[in-house]
Amino acid sequence: MAFGALIVLAAALVAAEPPPESDAAAVDTGVLPGRARPGYNPPLPLAVTQDNPGAVRAPPPQAFPTDQIPLPDRWRIMTGLCPARGGDQAIFAVFGAMREVCHSRADPYHQNPLKGDRPIDRAKVPWLPIHDDDWFITASAISDTLIEPRSLPLPTSGLADQGPGRTSAFGGDRSLIFGQTFLFGASLTKGSTAFKPPEIEYHLTLGVNLNTVTVSERQILNVDPARARHRTDGFFAVQEAFIDYHLRNVSDRYDFDAGRVGVQPFQADFRGFLFNDQQLGLRLFGNRDDNRVQYNLALFWRLAKNTNSGLNDVAQAPRKDMVFIANLYRQDFLIPALTSQITFAWNRNRESHDITYDSNGFPVRPALIGNLRGRDYDAFYLGYNADGHIGRVNLTASAYYLFGSDRNNSYSGQRARISAGFAAAEASYDRDWMRFRASGLYASGDGSPGSAVETGFDAIYENPVFAGADTSYWIRQGIPFIGGGRGVFLNQRNGILNDLRTSKDLGQANFVNPGTVLAGLGADFDLTPTLRLVANANHLWFARTAPLEVLRQQGHIRNAIGWDLSSAATWRPRATQNVVLRLSGAILAPGAGMTDLFGTSNRDSVYFSVLGNVILSY
Repeated sequence: MAFGALIVLAAALVAAEPPPESDAAAVDTGVLPGRARPGYNPPLPLAVTQDNPGAVRAPPPQAFPTDQIPLPDRWRIMTGLCPARGGDQAIFAVFGAMREVCHSRADPYHQNPLKGDRPIDRAKVPWLPIHDDDWFITASAISDTLIEPRSLPLPTSGLADQGPGRTSAFGGDRSLIFGQTFLFGASLTKGSTAFKPPEIEYHLTLGVNLNTVTVSERQILNVDPARARHRTDGFFAVQEAFIDYHLRNVSDRYDFDAGRVGVQPFQADFRGFLFNDQQLGLRLFGNRDDNRVQYNLALFWRLAKNTNSGLNDVAQAPRKDMVFIANLYRQDFLIPALTSQITFAWNRNRESHDITYDSNGFPVRPALIGNLRGRDYDAFYLGYNADGHIGRVNLTASAYYLFGSDRNNSYSGQRARISAGFAAAEASYDRDWMRFRASGLYASGDGSPGSAVETGFDAIYENPVFAGADTSYWIRQGIPFIGGGRGVFLNQRNGILNDLRTSKDLGQANFVNPGTVLAGLGADFDLTPTLRLVANANHLWFARTAPLEVLRQQGHIRNAIGWDLSSAATWRPRATQNVVLRLSGAILAPGAGMTDLFGTSNRDSVYFSVLGNVILSY
């Protein structure tokens, strides 16, 4: 047994000895992955010579990770994997995940250089006047289509034939609107905007509107009663055209000051009660305290607007109507989770010598109401607005005090002082997929027309998102004030105030008006991530009826306007804002005040409004 062990030991020693030098060439140099043959070292590669004095030697291949792919910049982390246009598309069959990052520029749902997801390759756009890196272009296109059958009190023309059952003042109440608006926008921006404000932005938005309207009476669409009861019109507009310049950073958290000049959007408060428009102006804005404080200083020269589309008409000289607005926002002020805002606005109007007609031939300045004379006025607004939540209750509130002077009271023809007030609040409570809302609004009216104090509240350019917004009949429709003024409306389209002005687009503010009171309830139901149902019930009153009684030379007019009941369904089939379909319906059940004004104008018991709207966005 000992002899056998010696034999095994000898054999192991022989196997451990290196092969003779003459047998080295016969050794198999192939090495299995992850394995090495003991005792064999392959020959080293030839030494690298340096032919470029001062150059840094390239790192060896072992210095590069094998599990990473080099990309040109951080913007192309995902799309760097995409094959070139016209290349081998078979790679998609192998790497299925690439289908989620490789898309056409016509696809608005994924990373796209036309949406500012990646910087511009300046070599491909040498015609752009840009320098340095980090320039982005953002393109947008919106198609807004609406069809709107409705009924509202309409006056008859003095030359129109009177059908049976109609008085000489009121005619048929039906009308139908079809409108198509296209908006095309582009922004050229410089800066790493993912974490700091842009250094500079050039922005342009153009609009095209086509509309057609059919009504039941003549002299509604045009001042000439011989014109037909339908109209087709179109308009091209510059809705936005501004330069936004970053002035400075004031903290390491990128609190900043910036300036903007040109035709630009601006909203003075959270819900658009005072001023919500796109106007020519200068604006200085910024923030402080880690964005807890924001401010705006803005000066606007109001542009005229096209009568039938409501788009800006830059071909006309700006109006002699200037607006200065200063506001300051503070987050978590008064209580946590509530953003407070204080606002000061000055509306300086000097259009007393203007005689202006809209594109349909109706006079808009001066308004054919009262003494029919032109007016100059200075209106100052001091307001407080809040938006946020108190516990589980969401809250939005606004309050304004209006003061100033009117050079010509429309009733007395004398200089008058302006003193009016406005307050509105909306509280809501969320429970799972439901939101329940309660709304209240009060805008003071004038109880003594012709006095030395005008107490009717009027806004500069309202476009409120409140109490159902344009789902509401009263907010969506402008009701003609028949028999008390020519071309004058009780309220404005997409407005809530009873201001008795000709137009919020072209007319002047009017501080001798009946005022508005609203109380409402509403609910939102998110039935699915793509489908929302909304319902609203509002009751409206005139705050004062004296201006109506004087203008109509009518006895006592009661305050109740009536019940405004509306509902809407909004469907977003892809759970984004790129495709939005909305269908809404509303009725106004006239109250005693509406019956006093238009008692025999409507053959039905209620007025109605239906709105079908399709919005496609890129």
